[in-house]
Amino acid sequence: MSNTIINKITEFTVEERFLRYVQIDTESDPTSNTYPSTEKQKNLGKILAQELLEMGLLDAHLDEHGYVYATIPANTDKSVPVICFCSHMDTSPDCSGADVKPIIHRDYQGEDITLPDDPSVVIRPSEHADLHNQLGNDIITASGTTLLGADDKAGIAEIMSAAQLLMFHPEIKHGTIKILFTPDEEIGRGVDKVDLKKLDADFAYTVDGEVAGSIEDETFSADGVSVVINGISVHPGFAKGKLQSAIKIASDVINKLPKDRLSPESTGGRQGFVHPVTISGSVEQATIDFIIRDFIDENLHAHESELEGIIKEVVSNYPGCTYHFDIKEQYRNMKQVLDRHPQIMDIGMEAIRRAGMQPIKRSIRGGTDGSRLSLMGLPCPNIFAGGHAFHGKQEWVSVQDMQKAVRTILHIAALWEEQS
Repeated sequence: MSNTIINKITEFTVEERFLRYVQIDTESDPTSNTYPSTEKQKNLGKILAQELLEMGLLDAHLDEHGYVYATIPANTDKSVPVICFCSHMDTSPDCSGADVKPIIHRDYQGEDITLPDDPSVVIRPSEHADLHNQLGNDIITASGTTLLGADDKAGIAEIMSAAQLLMFHPEIKHGTIKILFTPDEEIGRGVDKVDLKKLDADFAYTVDGEVAGSIEDETFSADGVSVVINGISVHPGFAKGKLQSAIKIASDVINKLPKDRLSPESTGGRQGFVHPVTISGSVEQATIDFIIRDFIDENLHAHESELEGIIKEVVSNYPGCTYHFDIKEQYRNMKQVLDRHPQIMDIGMEAIRRAGMQPIKRSIRGGTDGSRLSLMGLPCPNIFAGGHAFHGKQEWVSVQDMQKAVRTILHIAALWEEQS
């Protein structure tokens, strides 16, 4: 019954919502110590909470840390696990998210897409393979000077559209559905202040993936490493045989990193990497921040040991200089949790089939809020939102793929009720 109803639905609000949401600047800030890292993220949170209240989700609210919580009540007598759908409100600080001007390219026919505010930004099918699957679809881009924000406002718009449809179509039977919108995912703090007791869900799905039909049960494990190098500062006019520049030592460390392996630009598939993301300092002291990634925790530790070995070797060539090597855990591969709950993935893949696609099971060379939620006790794979080329000016999304994501969310809700 629900399967037939869902696939006949046409009253999507996902396009209109997405166009509005991306125009709200929600860029997060990794240098901030506040929660959320930028107050402007709450501007979107307030709108989402209000719209959910207007749909009839009576507990919808934005909390002091920038999280939006809401509940769609069950409409079945069955005992059904409580399922949460989650997306993040912030956009990446890698590219400006201010003054986004979304453009809809209707009835796409396979041409290069030149963005009008900067004609040097061209989205080419030769570089974006999934454009070949979008003939006749409606493609949304930014105008060429900002990112679009499909990561992850596409997911937000899809969850919001699905929530409205569940409220308007009581004939779609489902258990209690929870909604969670998080801040600061892009800077690794997306669930730092989440209240899982208040959320009170059994299982969850982040809606934060890429290609339509994809579902992901594995992420990198991730650590951050901060290396502080202490040099010896002497007046440059009297420095001969005495000065040891921390800046130059840091440069030597970067130069000694492997160039044909263990870097983002030389790895793919299930290979991990060591990646310097910032370098700063002075003659006396310099800091290099690294991110370390691998699907296997033991490999992660091996990469860290190799990195420290390089640093130790370099610093040993500078008498009197020292270094400090600090490792901070960021998140862990969620597969170790999800493998204990196979029904979550089984239902996700069946929902994708019922929405008219073949499921594509993938591993993420990155992380989602679901990585940490899973390890915190809320098993949480990631399903597609339809966006592409995240964190840059070439970012794009298909309206039709967003509609497929809405249907997938509805099928997941219905399948949990059906199988309970």
